[in-house]
Amino acid sequence: MHVPLGDLILTGLEAGAFLGLPANRRVFELVRHAILGHQLQGGAKLPSTRDLAIELGLSRNTVLAAYEQLLAEGYIEARSGSGSYVADTLPRALAPVRPKPARQAGGAAPRELSRRGRMLTATPSDKCYEIQEFVAGANDFSAFPHKLWQRLQNKHWRSPEPAFLDYARAGGYQPLRESLTEYLRVSRSVRLNPDQVLITAGTQQSLDLCARLLTDGGDMVWMENPGYWGARRIFEANDLNLRPVAVDAEGIAPSAADLQTAPRMIYVTPSHQYPTDVVMGLSRRRLLIEFAGRKGAWILEDDYDSEFRYGGRPLASLQGLDSHARVIYLGTFSKVLYPGIRIGYVVVPPDLIESFRTGLSDIHRPGQMAVQAALSDFIRLGHFSSHIRNVRARYGKCRALLQQCLQKKLLPQARLSNADTGLHLVIHLPEHCDDVLLVAQAKRRQLDVKPLSSYYVAPPLTRGVVVGYGYTPQEQIMPSALRLADLVNRHIRATG
Repeated sequence: MHVPLGDLILTGLEAGAFLGLPANRRVFELVRHAILGHQLQGGAKLPSTRDLAIELGLSRNTVLAAYEQLLAEGYIEARSGSGSYVADTLPRALAPVRPKPARQAGGAAPRELSRRGRMLTATPSDKCYEIQEFVAGANDFSAFPHKLWQRLQNKHWRSPEPAFLDYARAGGYQPLRESLTEYLRVSRSVRLNPDQVLITAGTQQSLDLCARLLTDGGDMVWMENPGYWGARRIFEANDLNLRPVAVDAEGIAPSAADLQTAPRMIYVTPSHQYPTDVVMGLSRRRLLIEFAGRKGAWILEDDYDSEFRYGGRPLASLQGLDSHARVIYLGTFSKVLYPGIRIGYVVVPPDLIESFRTGLSDIHRPGQMAVQAALSDFIRLGHFSSHIRNVRARYGKCRALLQQCLQKKLLPQARLSNADTGLHLVIHLPEHCDDVLLVAQAKRRQLDVKPLSSYYVAPPLTRGVVVGYGYTPQEQIMPSALRLADLVNRHIRATG
């Protein structure tokens, strides 16, 4: 007895299933889904192509093409002199199970996720942690020299080297690593040679590479508290044990109890603590280096925005002070150029070069060699230094204007961070304030600021509002700052 295949297909066609596909493809998909959904059982005989074509009102060639594709993919089988049958491909040890409907977006986390997966995806980072936008929807990349950048890329694509089309197995484009070596020596006092520089797809990949190669699941990592959410995500994804270490006016401030532990890694942002806006003092830097040397810990120095120091030259790196070769230096071009470039770098001690090069190649399969070549030219020809001077001047004006407006309008109970570096600052609030509630109120007024409390690994010790200004047009700084100050003042009065 023939399966009522014509009815199944006609119902699907009338419902608009697979609309936009050629007719033969629509028939193929409808039959395939009927087989996978157990509406057509293994061994069932199918109507001939001629009969089905007549029933559907289609050409025989259309139905024939659908059957041929079903046959080629193993959904049906042809028996000489007998016709076409549904292939019996269901494993004998399993009973037929109808697929469960997919969960709706915004519903409970899918059961298929692991415990770690549920934890990592419970709070999307783009909703809670990024601080680039002070005014919602006001990304400003106008300072980037797009036309110059396009010319540099076109130059390399007109006659690409064969290596540009392959993986970057050697740790990145050699001329770029050489340019970075000279730049970091001069501007950041990093001690290195080109072989120690590995090009990555940004800080997240650099952190992940360090976590995979230097730690095992359950190892302890010191995290600044509050600290960078992206580092926390990477360490959690690698099943590491986070130990939150308090931050004070000189950066990470390990307690006597902290100093009794033996962390495998210590993650810090010494040149501009993220997000509290403080700079690590020399005595604290020396303490950290000596502690790491004695304990055999690795220090991950995330130097994410050191180019933006407005009151003098950038501070020397922590790595430049290290006499134990325990500091791994991380940098990125996302802040100084544009986030979508996805190029960062990691500087490793000499004895880790080969291991990191192998790990980077085997785990991440890096590429983007043509973009790396264009970036190398951008640095070598002086455009990078010129661009840094231009954007530093622009961001410095934005920061000064923002500070001036906020200091003038905020109540004395609200303390403004005073570091002269980076692309964000913090409005520290009295203890009785609810920074999460305040930020929600600000968002309704098109002010995209973030609660300081959300950056804590452990329960928050302070409250505040993190304000980014790097991508906000200068003309919007003052009116937005005045609106924010008014909102903060009203919140302080209402909760005091």
